[in-house]
Amino acid sequence: MNNPIQNLSRRGFLQGAAGLTLGLSLPAFAAKAGAAAAQAAGATFEPTPFLRIGADNTVTVLSKHLEMGQGTYTGLATIVAEELDAAWPQVKVEGAPADAKRFNNLAFGPMQGTGGSTAMANSWDQLRQTGATARAMLVSAAAKRWNVPAAEITVREGVVSHAASKRKATFGELAEAAAAEAVPTSVSLKDPKDFRLIGKHANRKDSFAKTNGTAQFTQDVHLPGMLVAVVAHSPRFGGKVKSFDASKAKAIKGVIDVVAIPGAVAVLAKDTWTAKKGRDALSVEWDDSAAFKLGTDEMRATYQALGKTPGLVARKDGDANAALDGAGKVVSASYDFPFLAHAAMEPMNCVIQRTADGIEVWNGEQFQTVDQGALAAMFGIPVEKVTIHMLYAGGSFGRRASTSVDYIREAAAIVKALGEGAHAKAPVKLVWMREDDMKAGYYRPMFHHRLEATLDADGSIRAWRHRLVGQSIAKGSPFEGFMIKDGVDGLSVEGAATLPYAIPNLQVELHTPAGIDVPVLWWRSVGSTHTAYSTETFLDKLAAEGGQDPVALRLKLLAKHPRHAGVLKLAADKAGWDKPLAPGKVGERRGRGVAVHESFHSFVAQVAEVTVSADGSVKVDRIVAAVDCGMAINPDNVRAQVEGSVGFALSAALHGEITLKDGVVEQGNFGEYAPIRINEMPKVEVHIVASAEKPTGIGEPGVPPVAPAVANAIAAATGKWLTRMPFATEQLKA
Repeated sequence: MNNPIQNLSRRGFLQGAAGLTLGLSLPAFAAKAGAAAAQAAGATFEPTPFLRIGADNTVTVLSKHLEMGQGTYTGLATIVAEELDAAWPQVKVEGAPADAKRFNNLAFGPMQGTGGSTAMANSWDQLRQTGATARAMLVSAAAKRWNVPAAEITVREGVVSHAASKRKATFGELAEAAAAEAVPTSVSLKDPKDFRLIGKHANRKDSFAKTNGTAQFTQDVHLPGMLVAVVAHSPRFGGKVKSFDASKAKAIKGVIDVVAIPGAVAVLAKDTWTAKKGRDALSVEWDDSAAFKLGTDEMRATYQALGKTPGLVARKDGDANAALDGAGKVVSASYDFPFLAHAAMEPMNCVIQRTADGIEVWNGEQFQTVDQGALAAMFGIPVEKVTIHMLYAGGSFGRRASTSVDYIREAAAIVKALGEGAHAKAPVKLVWMREDDMKAGYYRPMFHHRLEATLDADGSIRAWRHRLVGQSIAKGSPFEGFMIKDGVDGLSVEGAATLPYAIPNLQVELHTPAGIDVPVLWWRSVGSTHTAYSTETFLDKLAAEGGQDPVALRLKLLAKHPRHAGVLKLAADKAGWDKPLAPGKVGERRGRGVAVHESFHSFVAQVAEVTVSADGSVKVDRIVAAVDCGMAINPDNVRAQVEGSVGFALSAALHGEITLKDGVVEQGNFGEYAPIRINEMPKVEVHIVASAEKPTGIGEPGVPPVAPAVANAIAAATGKWLTRMPFATEQLKA
């Protein structure tokens, strides 16, 4: 959720945390357990929808959340295995089917999906209960079999034991008997001091399959008679097909068919390369009469003009306008943020096949309920007739959680367009090339920010006004009704409207410009990707002009926010904030910068060390991060996610920019939209705050503080404040 819905996670987080047994509805599964006992061989024990124990002693955790590289499968399995007292090697994970009734995301509710860094948070109590429930039923079955008190039975590493009689049994040996036990209405959970797996190292459950080639991604799906589709899209958003000539495409050996679908033309072949050659041979005349034709420069000028005018109020504390009008000194800054592509390793793809009475889908599935509903409507069938197989996804960063179900609808439209011909029942695999993925949408919205603040003689800040201009992600989506309040999209202002600093007069305003029809979507850490940058660099600017230490100023303003202050102190301490940096080589300028930000209920502070050469090139030498994400289920995974966040965020800060000219996206592949290279990756240190709080997110919160910490370090080295992303080398020449 990678990411998507911060507001959704806020809205439902407490419901999920406080009402776990409600979410699990344990008594409702009594009938299911009884049914399991009546199964033919009675070989499988399924106490809840999230767990299956087989006679072969395999413990299978069903993940309702997509594994897209963020470690979800490992984290969820750890929670279950801890309370079950399973042996880690006997635990495996499968993707759950699309069924919101059983696999609802408690933070979204009622909806199945992955995003907003909610996987661990909404599953924590639910899966602890699952593991403890199964353990209790196994113990009860063993007690009856051995005619001993249940209190005398212990469970460890997948073995149920009775010390006095020296009897033992594996989970598999007890599975059939346990399935006949009544599901307990309440169970005891472990004291965290007794955890053996949570908070410790655990080998990732997806690593082996991903290294030996057995992991199943959508691109790995090969079905009998399957056709591969590659699509020609309009070069402008909103363009339509006026006419097309498929003769040259059909002349290519291996091309099976060419079909028109809404807004595009699809070429079908037996393999991807042939389909691509056929697509490239098409002659398409596009109707751009209703297409979006503005360029980046025109949009930026519009945004900057709007930033000088009052917008809709997203937050109002005190009277910032009056305080600014009467101030002796006002500091201001404006910031421009570009469109950004998600650019996941695996571009968009999907496999769809008609069945006797419905459809079957194979996909790196992130938004099961939304996608299932859209497909049911397209085919005119009940939702239950849309079967979705959730496979691994090669990254997403929010892209596969498409509110418009764009690429999946496209695959479905191709299947429908085959009609009743010879290939009407053929499975279709839609494959987007990298250029399709980068040019056909969707993007992190382009934004403009304007900030103004008072600065008293003693360095105190009495007023702060923050205006933001940019597209709404929620507008026009299924989430608009509750994510947009009084015209303000909470995703646009998160991190700004939730600023934690103690400033008595604070106002946040938003402009959502009309007529900007570039497709936009949540991008890893959503609104915080730009709000953290503007607020944290602006605060550093105020600290510098007021002669204050950036860490000391933040701590003074965070007196009522101990978790923010906690990560800030830890990062500063581990980075050696109070010690001077080692000098660089002749002509080099070195600097250290800091940033702290909360997103998805997690708190992250980062200290960056940079070296700026005489030619203006920047080398980020070191990032020291402190993280408070509640209880760290898998500490190594927490570290890995923060390290990955640093690379992801630096790619955007140093290089990332999607630009448009006359409505046409100018970037098409990594040659023009470059991720950082290995020589640009800094040394990263991650320090995790020990916490007894429930787990919160970690897939996204490591991203927001990276760019502002680096920018503040650059400012410390050069005295130049970078207000436009990505960082421009020419601005920093000595």
